[in-house]
Amino acid sequence: MKLTPKAEIPTGPGPAAYFTGAVTIERLHETAPPSRSNAVRVTFPPGARTAWHTHPLGQLLIVTEGEGWAQTEGQPRLVLRPGDVVWIPPGERHWHGATAQSAMTHVAVQEAVDGSAADWQEQVSDADYLG
Repeated sequence: MKLTPKAEIPTGPGPAAYFTGAVTIERLHETAPPSRSNAVRVTFPPGARTAWHTHPLGQLLIVTEGEGWAQTEGQPRLVLRPGDVVWIPPGERHWHGATAQSAMTHVAVQEAVDGSAADWQEQVSDADYLG
């Protein structure tokens, strides 16, 4: 068993290649092989979002604060609120982030295949974001 006090959780900005806006990522959990899971807490200020991406083994989002949006390509945008849980199946192209007016924080849990938990693609356009 390992306890990581909050003060020791690695925290930093979301890479500009993968996010629009000043996103903050807290690395809550990373495992060494043979385990392959990881978890991050991501805080999106209003207007911030991920780029389009997929996950080889899917992704679980647990919304903890604020209000956000998530969208699978070709589907209607979903509204996310605290307590909501979202399962994104393996290979499903999607994005998620804050609404234009509200910040949003979620915990994201995913597993890596060959060291990668996500296939990052192009940024989400303002037209796609605002729907």
